[in-house]
Order: sequence, then C-alpha cells, then structure tokens
Amino acid sequence: MDLPAVASSLEHDPVGALRVYKALQPLAARLDQTAVLETTVDATFALLPRATHAAVLLRSDTDRDRFVLAISRARDRNRPPSASGQAPDPVRASRAVLRRVLADRAAVLTANAQEELSSSESILGGQILSMLAVPLWRGDDIIGLIQADNRHSAGMFAEQDLEVALLLGAQAALAIDNAALVQRLRIAEERLQGENVYLRRREGKIRFDNIIGEAPAMKVVLSQLERVIDTRATVCIAGETGTGKELIASAVHHQSQRADKMFVAQNCAALPENLLESELFGHRRGAFTSADSDKKGLFEIADGGTLFLDEVGEMPLTLQAKLLRVLQEGTIRPVGATAEKQVDVRIICATNRDLAVEVEQGRFRQDLYYRLMVFPIVLPPLRERREDIPALAAFFLRRYGEEYRADLPGFGQEALDALTNYTWPGNIRELENEVQRLVIQAEPKHWIEVTDLSPRLRKVEGTVQRIAPKKGTLREMMDQVERWLITEALRDHGGNKTKTAATLGITREGLHKKLAKFGL
Repeated sequence: MDLPAVASSLEHDPVGALRVYKALQPLAARLDQTAVLETTVDATFALLPRATHAAVLLRSDTDRDRFVLAISRARDRNRPPSASGQAPDPVRASRAVLRRVLADRAAVLTANAQEELSSSESILGGQILSMLAVPLWRGDDIIGLIQADNRHSAGMFAEQDLEVALLLGAQAALAIDNAALVQRLRIAEERLQGENVYLRRREGKIRFDNIIGEAPAMKVVLSQLERVIDTRATVCIAGETGTGKELIASAVHHQSQRADKMFVAQNCAALPENLLESELFGHRRGAFTSADSDKKGLFEIADGGTLFLDEVGEMPLTLQAKLLRVLQEGTIRPVGATAEKQVDVRIICATNRDLAVEVEQGRFRQDLYYRLMVFPIVLPPLRERREDIPALAAFFLRRYGEEYRADLPGFGQEALDALTNYTWPGNIRELENEVQRLVIQAEPKHWIEVTDLSPRLRKVEGTVQRIAPKKGTLREMMDQVERWLITEALRDHGGNKTKTAATLGITREGLHKKLAKFGL
C-alpha cells in the first residue's frame, strides 16, 4: 500500500487522523538524531497500542551494507524483574526481518513470527510472536526500518496498523535526514571555528623553518621528521618537560598531506578520567548528569587531521583500552552512545615518562605501547644542545619585543654566556619565560646585560667569573681551575677527604697527591 492510499483512507476516519497527527507532530520539531529516534519510538507505541517492543535500525554511515541498532525499547521500560528474579528480556531487532524488507523493498507484517521466521535466533530468543516492520526511505534507497513486535500474543497487528506505521516511517525518515543535515552543519561550524582558533594560535609556528635546531642532536630529529611526515605511522615524541614536543607534532601535521584538516591538541594529564573520556570521544545527551546536549569529541573534530595527545603516559588504563581500539579499528563510541563511528585521525603522542618502565610496572598497556611506538622520536634537553641557546634567546626576544612593543637591540656577551652555561632544567619553556620577563622589565633601546638576568642565572655567571683562570699557559690555567674545584669540594664536605674524593671521582690517594701538588 502506498502513502497516498494510506492518507486517503484516513480522510474517512477523523478520529484516527487526529491520533496520527498528534503522534507524528513532535517529529517535526526534533533536530537532534537521538531525540528523533526517541520520538520515533514514542510515536510507535502511540500509534500501535498492541506493540510491546519497538526498535529502529539505521544504515551505517561508513558501510552501506551494514545496519546498526540505533535504538530499542520496551513499552514498559521500568518493568520490574519477574518472580524468578530475572530481569526483563533485552529488546532485540531481527536481522531476518531486515533482510526481508531489503529484499522485497516493502513492509513486513507477520501474524505468527515464530512460525514464519522460525530460523531467526532473535525471533526465537526474544519470544517475538507478532511483528510489523516498515522501511525508512530516502528517495529510492532504504536507510533503515522501524520494527514493532508483540511478545504476548500472535496475530496482534492488522492492516490498519501497517497503514499508520507507513506514515510514521515516512515522517521518521524525513526527520532523521533533517537531523543528520543539522548535525553536519553543526560539525562544519565547529570545525571552522576550531580551525580559526588553532590557526591563530599556530600562526608562525608551523614550518620547519621556525624550528630552531642547528645543534647535531636537533639535526637528527629534523631528519627523522622528514621521513615520517607523509606516512600514516603513529609518532611518539619523548622528551623532558618544556622541550617543544607540541611544536614538533604541529610541524609534522602542517607539513603533511593532512595540513588542510584540523590539528587538535589535548593534555591527558589536565583532566580527570571522566572528563577526559568525554573530551576525547564526545558524549550523548543524558549520558551523565550535566550532559544536556550532544558533544562532539576531539576525535570527531580532528577527523581527517591529526590529534596530538600530550602526556599520554598519564592516561588512565580504562581510556588506554579505548585509545587502542581507535588505533586498531578506526572507530569511536561516544559516552552514552550505542553505535560506533568511523574516524580517520592520525595520532601523535608525547610523554616525559619512560613508557617501557611504565609497562613493566603495570601502569601502561603493553599492547598500546607497541601501537604508539611505531616511530619514536626523542627530543634532546636544552643542556644537550647549547649551541641553539643564543638563537632561541634571540627568537624569543624578537617575538616578545614585538608583542610588548619594546625596542631592544639584543643581549650583551656576558648575558649570552650566562644563558649558555645555565643547565635549564625547564628547557625551552624556562628559557622562553626568562626572556619574556626580561622584555617586560627591560629599558627600551638598552642591551640586556647579565645584571638583568634572574638570580639563578647570575649565580652561574658569578661562578664562571670566580673559576676563570688568570692568563698563562694552558697547563697553568688548567691547574688553576683544578685547584679551585678541589677547594670548593673540600668546603662542601667540611674537609672530609673521603667524601671529597668520591664526589670528584678519584681515589683518596689520588686526592692526597693533588692536595700536595697544590699546597692545600
């Protein structure tokens, strides 16, 4: 029976027409797919009073031959357990009915499903007796179906039930398509806004030209990056805090074929487990107390692009399992969702921990470790690339000079020496913060001198001045430095020669010889 014929039959039944109108009207106001599906099930129960269970199957977005259960519900969803203590049977959707609808391209009405579809495990297992199923059409294409069944009696649905179900199917298909369109528009808007934000933040930082690295250790890193840029390999960047791991990850993305898509970063140590899961995978409305609307996760926002997971070693074990599934299957499941979504995201991660040790101590999954370590890159600390310190300091001086409109010609030589000799436990981030402070407090048009530096850096400069030998031959200057070091070590240990020798890495007898040599 086609829809015009169904509509014509309702013209002679004003009461029935009003009932259909009231049941279908809410669908027109729903713009969220979850809400559309919930309303579709509500309308099914309203139009088919003999239905005890209802379900909606939808075709997968990524696989046209695959249909997934989008929603299923019993009419009495709060029905308590039976006298035997067993919970109500789960609501199932029959694949046998789906195959028949797709084959016949028509609705299905069965008076006795146990006999007519006796080979279906879901029919037998769910004790389904009467069944009605109508296709959801998009033009000439079936995108899903609505299934209603009765598990108490056979022969419960009549031809009139099929008529109103066809009207429901037509309205539901339209509402589902509208919701999908609105969803795509929202995602596009979110991505556009996100891209604008990230592009503004990353402007000027996305080329290898802006990675300062003339030291041999950094040239090795840049050579590795060139090899991995246009592959799908997962990159794991290891290094101490402040070494520039996110900058390296951003460079990999923006020089790759994914550069026109999103680069999204998330620090795994910045959020508690439940919020991190929602941030990464998204959630459905009602998944938890404050989830008043659907939220797209970073995996969906970065679809086609790159997701950078900083401090991945801090990720809880339960989320590590979900991340492993994304790497293996390329699918995500938002919190509170029943269906999975396909995503194409390149993962770049970073850590300041030794993940191999974390695996040994049971804090990191071994299978995930091997998935992430496809192409490891180790960033050297700043103390191992001192050749780059003057260039880095000059770069930050220019950046913050422009930001604060401060005209500063540069660093004095003594100041540069102090910067170069400092060990920088906070690495590049500490250097950047130091230069930013210098720019803020410096006098315009004045060179930055050693006296402008922070006390911890001036201490290094003072030490260098005290240890600096007087002019003489190389042997004489070396002896002066050695004498000073031994004197300081003895002072640090209160004259204890055994501890002094251990600190200097020599024997006690060797120390006595040097003390005699220098007259100490």
